Amino acid sequence: MLVLLGAVGAGKGTQAPIIARERGLLHLATGDLFRRALRDGTPLGEVGRGYMRRGELVPDEITIRMVAEVLAGPSARAGVVFDGFPRTVAQAEALDRLLKECGRSLASVLLLDVPRDELLVRLGARATCSRCPSWSA
Repeated sequence: MLVLLGAVGAGKGTQAPIIARERGLLHLATGDLFRRALRDGTPLGEVGRGYMRRGELVPDEITIRMVAEVLAGPSARAGVVFDGFPRTVAQAEALDRLLKECGRSLASVLLLDVPRDELLVRLGARATCSRCPSWSA
C-alpha cells in the first residue's frame, strides 16, 4: 500500500498509474471512484452527485465509504496506490483504521513536493474557458 500526496498539479495522477502498473497494484483515485459511482448509479454515487453539481467537496464520510468498499474487494488484494487520498486528517485516520481492519499497512507515503511557480505553470496549462473557441493547429 502506497500513498501519493501533493498539491493539485504535483503529478500524483501521472505517477500513480505508472507505479501501479509496474508493481501490479490497483491505482485508486477518488475522483475516478466518484465518476464510476455516478455512471453506475450506485447509492453512494447518487449521494455524492449533489455535492459535485454544486462544486463542493464530497464529505469525508462518503469518500471513506467508497474507499472502504474498494479495499474490501478483490481488486485491492495485491495492494493499492492511493492517488490523492487521504486529503484530510479524518480520511487519514479512517485509512489507518481500514487498513488495520483488513490486516494491512502502508509501505510508503510519498510527498510530491513541487515548487509553487511550477504548479502555477502546470495548472495554467489545464485552464479552459467554455466560452472560448477551441483552436487546433
